Amino acid sequence: MLINVSQLLKEPIGSSRSYKIDEVISAGEGESRPVRGKVDMVRTDRGILVAGELRTEVELTCSRCLGRYTTPLTMQFEEEYVPTVDVFSGAPLPSPEEPTPFTIDEHHIIDLDEAVRQYTLLTIPMKPLCREDCAGICAECGKNLNEGPCGCPQRAMDPRWAALNKLIQP
Repeated sequence: MLINVSQLLKEPIGSSRSYKIDEVISAGEGESRPVRGKVDMVRTDRGILVAGELRTEVELTCSRCLGRYTTPLTMQFEEEYVPTVDVFSGAPLPSPEEPTPFTIDEHHIIDLDEAVRQYTLLTIPMKPLCREDCAGICAECGKNLNEGPCGCPQRAMDPRWAALNKLIQP
């Protein structure tokens, strides 16, 4: 997702542009996915503030049943991109005092791919579930219990838990 911002860099602080995004980006490991949404860019005193809301889908592994599933993600992000080259003279600019991971390249192009990749990783749930009522896998044989019960014999309840078991029985 490359966007040329040379004209926006020449405008006064507070100038803005909006862009619709509908592209396919590489997610690594040969996987590509469509990303759609809108980004707004505002000229700041240091560079360009990019804010947007994007939607995509990712393939995850359920943390209970270990099955693969696809889930939609909506990510909101806001990052400031700083130029590395002066837009008028072409002279290199000094690096900002605080570290910034996002820069505008020497051709005045913003590449949103890395920001989208990072925000996608932040949006993925820590414990992904294929569905809320996922039954998981059998601890003995490893069968996916969403597909039906396994043939393992029922284990006897530890007698030390009998008093607590009475609380959940009707």
